[in-house]
Amino acid sequence: MAGQVFLLEIVIVVLLVLAAVAALVVQAARDAVRQGRRESVVAAQSFANAPGVSEAFRSPDPSAVLQPRAEATRKKTGVDFVVAMDTNGIRYTYPYPKEIGKKFVGTIKPALEGRTVIEQAGGPPIPAGKGTAVQAVVPVTDSHGTVVGLVSAGITVKNVAQRWTPQLPIIIGSGAVALALATAGTSLVTRRLRRQTRGLAPAELAHMYEHHDAVLHSVREGVLIIDTRGRLALANDEARRLLALRSDALGRPVRELGLPEQLTRLLTSPNAVTDEVHLADDRLLAVNKRSTFPDTDRGSSVVTLRDTTELAAVSGRAEVARERLTLLYEAGMRIGTTLDVRRTAGELADVAVPRFADLVTVDLLDAVLRGGEPTAEGWRHLHRAAIGGEQPMIPVYGLGEVITFSPGTPQMRTLREGRAVLEADLRHAGGWRQQDPERAGTALERGLRSLVSVPLRARGVPLGVVNFYRTVDSPAYERDDLSVAEELAARAAMAIDNARRFSREHATAVTLQRSLLPRGQPEQDALEVAWRYVPAEAGVGGDWFDVIPLPGARVALVMGDVVGHGLHAAATMGRLRTAVHNFSTLDLPVDEVLGYLDDLVVRMDEEENADDAVGGHEGEGVTGATILYAVYDPVTGMCTMARAGHPEPVVVRPDGTVICPGVPASAPLGLGGYPFETAELRLAEGSQMVLYTDGLVEDRTRDIDVGLEKLRRVLDGAGGNTAEETCRAVIDALKPTHPGDDIALLTARTRLFPPSRVAEWDVPSNPAVVPSVRERCRDKLRQWGLEEVAFTTELIISELTTNAIRYGSPPVKLRLLYGRCLTCEVSDGSSTSPRLRRAATTDEGGRGLFLVAQFAQRWGTRYSSGGKVIWTEQFLHDGSSAAAAYTPVDVLLEQFGDPTL
Repeated sequence: MAGQVFLLEIVIVVLLVLAAVAALVVQAARDAVRQGRRESVVAAQSFANAPGVSEAFRSPDPSAVLQPRAEATRKKTGVDFVVAMDTNGIRYTYPYPKEIGKKFVGTIKPALEGRTVIEQAGGPPIPAGKGTAVQAVVPVTDSHGTVVGLVSAGITVKNVAQRWTPQLPIIIGSGAVALALATAGTSLVTRRLRRQTRGLAPAELAHMYEHHDAVLHSVREGVLIIDTRGRLALANDEARRLLALRSDALGRPVRELGLPEQLTRLLTSPNAVTDEVHLADDRLLAVNKRSTFPDTDRGSSVVTLRDTTELAAVSGRAEVARERLTLLYEAGMRIGTTLDVRRTAGELADVAVPRFADLVTVDLLDAVLRGGEPTAEGWRHLHRAAIGGEQPMIPVYGLGEVITFSPGTPQMRTLREGRAVLEADLRHAGGWRQQDPERAGTALERGLRSLVSVPLRARGVPLGVVNFYRTVDSPAYERDDLSVAEELAARAAMAIDNARRFSREHATAVTLQRSLLPRGQPEQDALEVAWRYVPAEAGVGGDWFDVIPLPGARVALVMGDVVGHGLHAAATMGRLRTAVHNFSTLDLPVDEVLGYLDDLVVRMDEEENADDAVGGHEGEGVTGATILYAVYDPVTGMCTMARAGHPEPVVVRPDGTVICPGVPASAPLGLGGYPFETAELRLAEGSQMVLYTDGLVEDRTRDIDVGLEKLRRVLDGAGGNTAEETCRAVIDALKPTHPGDDIALLTARTRLFPPSRVAEWDVPSNPAVVPSVRERCRDKLRQWGLEEVAFTTELIISELTTNAIRYGSPPVKLRLLYGRCLTCEVSDGSSTSPRLRRAATTDEGGRGLFLVAQFAQRWGTRYSSGGKVIWTEQFLHDGSSAAAAYTPVDVLLEQFGDPTL
């Protein structure tokens, strides 16, 4: 309070000082203007009436005479300027000579009429500086009273106002003295107030009063204060209620309050007491007693009373509530940690035992366990999915058993009604006992007491039933327990439904993924292959691989990875795999295959973006898909590889040395416009190529460099292993316990085509040599034991070599490969590809390629850097061609028209 008064005094003193200064300034300004007017008039009239002034105005050069006299007058009188001017206002004099001859600034008309003019005006610069000028204008008359000129004298208010500044220190000093006196007075008052309030501030006093009032009326604990004479000095409302004190109890001795003797002795004794329990009427009171001033000899004391009877009941309810909240919290943390239906059901049973139940069983519909949609038809037949608690002691259906519940059981009732069903005493639960009387009787004998059955429901659809049992060692279930049971079941049902839906989607995606991957190894002579595919736990991804036989005994190896997981990634993978098959059929170079795939992915992304724009949602593009494409030729042992954003393959030489072939890294598919580089590597027979996706060598806990180094260590020295052994060793060593990404692995052990099974000839560009070529081919087929296909092969070779000589360009070469099938290849230097057409009956040619297509199982064209190759394949079965059973040539020719023509 004193501080606030002191602040007010400061404000008042400052305002008084400011008011005094303002009044002084105003008064000084007025006096300055008044004095300036007087001094200006005196100076002007003195100069105008001086001897010789009027004659000077009539002289030939008034300025020469008047300027010195005007300056002398200005300096003597103390004015700031004295100006003499003619009747037109043209100045003859001025403190600054450059202003002489200019127009006077001011009013001169009254002066021309013989009057004196006094005014405030501003004009040209004056020695006194800037400021408001107070000037007087008086006439100058001759002896006849005629006005011959004018004189103006003036002074600036600024100069006059300086006269009051010496009074400021007096005013400011007076204010400082007043402030000092106020400070001293405030300090004295503050000390006095603090002595009166024992050092407490006003806010502290207000808080003390509020706390005192709260103790008296709001605290739910009794408070008594006993003074030094043993009288009751204070008792709050709660103490009056607990001790049933009379209204006039304050001020009375404690022994006269009518309290129990034991409690009275406690209150009057000087000893401290901690949590002593005393009986007051029908209440058990916990009493605490302490000295009011423990550091002094004053004998007053403070006593607190707490009703332990009510506290025990409240504490019991609070403890029950706390345990239930803890149980529900743990249920939220421990139920649903995985996306496995049976494990989630087991987590529910584990959480509820033993804090809520002694025995828990979880029964689920068969469709839920299989990941399907639950239906009402499956209610009566439930599968026991989990058991928790006293299973050895209580006879219950075992895990995996199918249970058929009768309509009167609590389980069927809870499914029909959609709410929890309570059986507080199972001895009187007829429906439950009728389900299996013998088993129920044994369970009751062993102490089973009560049951709560709760439906497991998600999205309004029942998934199964959870049964909470208690034995005679635990209190029977009550109505209050139903809400806890339902909450536990609701949390578990949501987790089970999520697991069910995940299982269904995961199974669907895995099925789709496996259906799009190779079902079995294709027939080919170039490689011994083995593969593994491991789907991710969280969802199927887009990893894939392929082994594609190509003409000329070559084989294409493909390993790809599509970004993302789920059905979208699997479907995209299927589209890419189909595209690779189509491009491989065209027998394009590896870099061109990747270029076409890149264009395809760009178009697929554009389609996704267009669909997203129509649907208004964010789609899943495929930009970022990676692929490795390799073509191995067993005749030459050359392998050509190219990769788009995919991990580099690993090659194990026959001696066990592990190398990386150095395939140039290119951008992933879908970026568009980037070239793809190839690498060629000659592989010795028995070398192994290991192709994989990044899920094998990289996961959340392992960097890719660490995984690659571990892969090299596993492959080191594996040159003598079969492809299957290498594949198994790599998966066993590098597969994570819980794969977060798909893993695809392909191992291929190289073979070389035996030179004895290869025949190659240069064909001169002369149709006359075709018979000799057929003869050499017939001899080679006879050496191979393929006489039965000689006729068909000669026909094919004859047509292909004739076309190459006639329509192609040199050099022309012929090659025969004898493996699982008989391959015939005719190459020439032209890039023009032949096409199959049906010749008219009048055409002399055009039937040769048609005959080739009829007798060969497959035929086609592939391009090389030096031209093209026309190839055919004839499948061999027990040394003969399947084409041997075809229709004779004459019959085929008859299809083009009447043979008589």
